[in-house]
Amino acid sequence: MNLVVQGRKLETRALKELTTLTGSEGVGRLGPNAVRLVGARPHPDLADYCDAHALDFAFVPEGRRLADYRLFVTDMDSTLISIECIDEIADMQGLKAEVAAITEAAMRGELDFRESLTRRVALLEGLPEEALGRVFHERLRLNPGAEALISGLKQAGIVTVLVSGGFTYFTERLQKQLGFDYAVANQLEVRAGKLTGRVKGEIIDGAAKRHTLELVRKHHGFAPETVIAAGDGANDLPMLAAAGVGIAYHAKPVVREKTTYALNYSGLDGILNLFA
Repeated sequence: MNLVVQGRKLETRALKELTTLTGSEGVGRLGPNAVRLVGARPHPDLADYCDAHALDFAFVPEGRRLADYRLFVTDMDSTLISIECIDEIADMQGLKAEVAAITEAAMRGELDFRESLTRRVALLEGLPEEALGRVFHERLRLNPGAEALISGLKQAGIVTVLVSGGFTYFTERLQKQLGFDYAVANQLEVRAGKLTGRVKGEIIDGAAKRHTLELVRKHHGFAPETVIAAGDGANDLPMLAAAGVGIAYHAKPVVREKTTYALNYSGLDGILNLFA
């Protein structure tokens, strides 16, 4: 096995200490702040050392490459982008704190997602539709490395899917901006230019996210082991479990514990280093 180590900053001293700690046989540079430690071995102090130095680590099979994978599926809010859109929409109503508390509980797995979404959307009743545009243009930001990640995946010929418990207003625009092959999310009901406080059609929850992954995978004839999925909240767990490789990106503890890899410090382009 090889050990991929990466973070916002990887100092020479830390690299030397990690090489000694894991008994690595050599170092391969993957980027300015990412390396592959060849022949590294697990060590009980490895996790604590990396956390103390704000570094991510992952043991990866030797010889594995991005070309081995065919499908990438990712969550949107707090994964691809830095915000929870519904919290920012609620801020337009002066209800951000109330809605954000429900969002956080749902992401930790303490509330049923469908129930939490219904409760949160109901609080948006009467808000002008133009508020969605304000959130997109004034507050929505891609997480670091997002564009590099999608570009790298597309260069490798990997099909990309954006699936979200958020809203089509945002996923459709991000799909166009970044070039996702598919985008799936909830549709807010609008009448006379204002939100009604309801969602149209099926709610995209954890089960629907997994269904979307499976639907696209089977449509293209891809094997389950060729799928990579990324997410941060409890409602992403069914989708992550259905992938060959599940990646927790700056995620809640319940997600980090149940995925193949966790990136707590790196940008989204750090995903590419796991398959380099």
